[in-house]
Amino acid sequence: MEAAAERHRSPVGSHNEWDPLEEVVVGRLEGATIPSSHPVVTCNIPPWAARLQGLAAGHHYPRRLVEPAQEELDKFTDLLSSLGVTVTRPEPVDHAKEFGTPDWTSRGFCNSCPRDSLLVIGDEIIETPMAWPCRYFETHTYRPILKDYFRRGARWTAAPRPQLTDELFVDDFRVPDEDEPMRYVLTEFEPVFDAADFVRAGRDLFVQRSNVTNRMGIEWLRRHLGPGYRIHEIESRCRTPMHIDTTFLLLAPGKVLVNPEYIDVDRLPEVLDSWDVLVAPEPDPIDENLLKVTSMCGKWLSLNVLMLDEKRVIAERHHTGMLRALEEWGFEPIPCDLLHYAPFGGSFHCATLDVRRRGTLESYFD
Repeated sequence: MEAAAERHRSPVGSHNEWDPLEEVVVGRLEGATIPSSHPVVTCNIPPWAARLQGLAAGHHYPRRLVEPAQEELDKFTDLLSSLGVTVTRPEPVDHAKEFGTPDWTSRGFCNSCPRDSLLVIGDEIIETPMAWPCRYFETHTYRPILKDYFRRGARWTAAPRPQLTDELFVDDFRVPDEDEPMRYVLTEFEPVFDAADFVRAGRDLFVQRSNVTNRMGIEWLRRHLGPGYRIHEIESRCRTPMHIDTTFLLLAPGKVLVNPEYIDVDRLPEVLDSWDVLVAPEPDPIDENLLKVTSMCGKWLSLNVLMLDEKRVIAERHHTGMLRALEEWGFEPIPCDLLHYAPFGGSFHCATLDVRRRGTLESYFD
């Protein structure tokens, strides 16, 4: 009874990826700055792109990239509002300002992806310890929202702020070839993780180890959540893994969407044996030059959808193959444009943080 009353009082309450969506935080593009050329950033892009990024790092994104993305983002937020979802936005910030610690200095990136820096587990909202120095203070842009949620009854936690010194990063890291064992740019010096490497199914969470999430970060969250939750690691074949939501996404009870290039369906955790594994179709070849040059997410952004409930799903209008597949699987796709958002971190799932979904904490694997 008391727990139910607490959920009613708190504006934060989300246990999975599919309960009816009631409130969402959507990111912003104002002040977006090209991220630094730190090895933890550049290891996720081709060498030639890393060289270009090094020349432009710390400068604002050009208007020709920002303006079409902003127009699409505005229409996306209007769509959410028209569907009865409360949309909350952070304040605009100039991310080109320099900041630092006693060990290093950097400029920022942007607050386009609240899914990365904040993790909602029930009525708790957790600030994550991100591995990119340029994102060190990114959650500060959300602090007015977090303080408002806290005053209204939400639990607010910040994971230990990492030092991000050289000890965290592998010297002379090289992306492994396809025939080599997997390796990562991160050591286990301290816990780091992005929230976007986790997806939720009630008492069970699924995570991928990546170039922004190490084992120590996964273990920190496991201990923090305690015995009431289980965390299962997903094995990815991606050579430059970063964020699970272009690899593995939970759509509804009993239905999981996987990227066939990165996921071997025969090596999924056993708890998923009774679930329908929906294999994503090959993405439509749309504006691949734009994605290759500007996005770390690559062509598989077609998976980056946002569930409104167990049936309705917002998906990219240009990915017609994914729209057809969603219909065939029994979903009701709502097409929307967000293709030009890719340079800023992703698509619909990345650009949002589902703060409140109407539902209760359940176990889907008993």
